[in-house]
Amino acid sequence: MRVELRRGDQTETVHRVHVAVVDAAGALVARAGDPGLVTFWRSAAKPFQALPLVADGAADRFVLSDAELALCCASHSSEPGQVELVREFLRKIGCREDDLRCGPHTPLAEHVAKDYQTRGVQLTAVYSNCSGKHTGMLALARSHGWPTADYHRLAHPVQQRCLEEVSRWTSLSPDQIGTAVDGCGVVCYALPLRNMALAYARLGMGDEGRGRSGDTSRVPPPSSRVVSAMLRHPDLIAGERRPCTEMMTAFPGRLITKVGAEGVYCALLVQEGLGVAIKVEDGHGPAAALAIARTLEELSLRPQPDSLRARPIHNTRGESVGELRVFGSLER
Repeated sequence: MRVELRRGDQTETVHRVHVAVVDAAGALVARAGDPGLVTFWRSAAKPFQALPLVADGAADRFVLSDAELALCCASHSSEPGQVELVREFLRKIGCREDDLRCGPHTPLAEHVAKDYQTRGVQLTAVYSNCSGKHTGMLALARSHGWPTADYHRLAHPVQQRCLEEVSRWTSLSPDQIGTAVDGCGVVCYALPLRNMALAYARLGMGDEGRGRSGDTSRVPPPSSRVVSAMLRHPDLIAGERRPCTEMMTAFPGRLITKVGAEGVYCALLVQEGLGVAIKVEDGHGPAAALAIARTLEELSLRPQPDSLRARPIHNTRGESVGELRVFGSLER
């Protein structure tokens, strides 16, 4: 599978796509490129970083709503309503915005970014697309009585607990998972696409999930609560005019999609029990959005939103001079 930028009748750029589609038993159902490619999971790991909140009782202690749990899994657009929900979440757990260790950045949604620039909105840490995840990590620290300072560092109990959960769902031991620093400052994980897809497939098993190979313990029941929160709030997982929200809204209750930086996307097809992980080799984000939509179409979720079938290319005069489009199919 590949995504090509065609200008006129010539191919100008090719973005290679790697895909793994896996069922909850770990069988590779479909593929493109190298399903064993090792790359960073980036923000597509957020649901698994949120699971300890429920498994360890923090969600019950702080009476977290489905909206707040969804924000923990989100790469939100910094929309005003999303930002206010994070602020309320911080107040609920007794933390302040300056406890967050994520830095501010331009909103991921272009229309939100333009609005804030026009109005002169000062962007702070709470506007980070990862502010919900960070607030969830602060809640986990508060619930356990761990220090909130340096919660973002690998040695901190919060990050060790998240790594433990990622290990459980991906069937990899912690020493098989590469770690580095994500764009928002917390730990990110390097692992094969196939294992990312496996983790998402297992999310669909709800309370019947299993731990990693050789571990007969059940995966913690909270998986169903996190899945439910995400399915109920696609508007919080990304935002208006963002691919994750558009895809989930098009198939209510049937699909979870989660973007990661540098050309990563993951998905859970709820009814089919399939997990999907893709990586555009050169990290091109727009190409990745088209590639995940094509992949989901081939796996029976059709039609995908028109905005994700092709992406027109415009020149500085606003004229359409080419398009970005997916070519090739999954191998079964």
